[in-house]
Amino acid sequence: MSPLEHSRPWTAPTATARLDARVQLPGSKSLTNRALLLAALADAPSTLHRPLRSRDAQLMTAGLRALGADIGEAPGDGRFGPDLVVAPGPVVGGASIDCGLAGTAMRFLPIMAALGDGPVGFDGDPHARKRPMEQTIESLRGLGVRVDADEPRLPFTVHGTGGVRGGELEIDASASSQFVSALLLVAARFDEGLTLHHRGERLPSLPHIEMTLAALRQRGVDARAIGEASWRVEPGPIGALDERIEPDLSNAAPFLAAVVAVGGRVVLDGWPDGTTQVGRLLPELLAPFGATSSVADGSLTIEAVGGEIPGATLDMHAAGELAPTIVALGALASGPVEVTGIGHIRGHETDRIQALVDDIAALGGSATALPDGIRVEPAPLTGGPWRAYDDHRIATAGAVVGLRVPGVEVDDIGATAKTIPEFPELWAAMLAGELE
Repeated sequence: MSPLEHSRPWTAPTATARLDARVQLPGSKSLTNRALLLAALADAPSTLHRPLRSRDAQLMTAGLRALGADIGEAPGDGRFGPDLVVAPGPVVGGASIDCGLAGTAMRFLPIMAALGDGPVGFDGDPHARKRPMEQTIESLRGLGVRVDADEPRLPFTVHGTGGVRGGELEIDASASSQFVSALLLVAARFDEGLTLHHRGERLPSLPHIEMTLAALRQRGVDARAIGEASWRVEPGPIGALDERIEPDLSNAAPFLAAVVAVGGRVVLDGWPDGTTQVGRLLPELLAPFGATSSVADGSLTIEAVGGEIPGATLDMHAAGELAPTIVALGALASGPVEVTGIGHIRGHETDRIQALVDDIAALGGSATALPDGIRVEPAPLTGGPWRAYDDHRIATAGAVVGLRVPGVEVDDIGATAKTIPEFPELWAAMLAGELE
């Protein structure tokens, strides 16, 4: 599908039979962008096998190149493009970096830029200027780094002076675990490392912080939790690594939820034996809706009878990025579905709670925003517009609803290019029962 076709309204295909498909997905966005950053700070070149090739990854790659890394391509072994070879270099200043709408780029790269030798400007898409950035700016200032910002959000300029002392720092990461991960990822390059404390009412998406710590330890960094909301990274070298990136398990959410919506079976290849990805929670999140799961020979199989979808109440504070998919199932359910613990997703690519409420209402459904979540009541749905709001998770949620509701028109399926550019083709192949 061409970029022009992606920009037109996309009629979500309605399932005409139970599913029986095998799916392969491109690499994890979260793992790819962590691996890219660490490779750019390492003490020797690294190779990333099967990295994600998407807008978020491209923005991270471009930002790292602007900061001095040499990133090239090498032949890959899969259907999703070449491998990446990252040769680190001295961190440099004097650049302007476009973060697009990528949370990892806008939170990770400014901390790295503080190691450079001059000013680095950061900006992004129009909605990026609404995303929470106060903790990035205040963290850098707390570390003694000058940051010029008219407001606590993009655009701003980081003035690197060749190094960061580090030491001890307190932040409030209630709005995003990315504020913690950004500091931990770079902290080994601080003169004194970093002891970091979160002080806030909640800490969303803790699995992403566990992913960050694991990525650091893989490269020989002494990085560990020292309390429920405190972490320590010792100063020292970051080792080079040849790494195979796991498939993106969060992007698996709509494909696995499709089985709940219409019944049948989907086999997802490349399911890791052990992983820090949030998507590992999908089997247990889908179980209350009637799905059964099994893992064998590196593949996850999800099966469901289909038909009537029961209601459920779920606390998803650890897996907020999966909530749009679960809410989409709620729009199709025969009983109320309430998802809580996700207030922080108001500050994601869009206000995801309000976007889902508005989209479901546009199809005749009944959804209510809660202080920390969303509740969906059973209601008959009809076809109509489904706005993506430039958000890949909202776009794929519309695809899930469209499996049962003819005529759902997603206004911008191209938003999925943020993390899974091949989504429309993979979705069609799944419905056709093709082996991927």
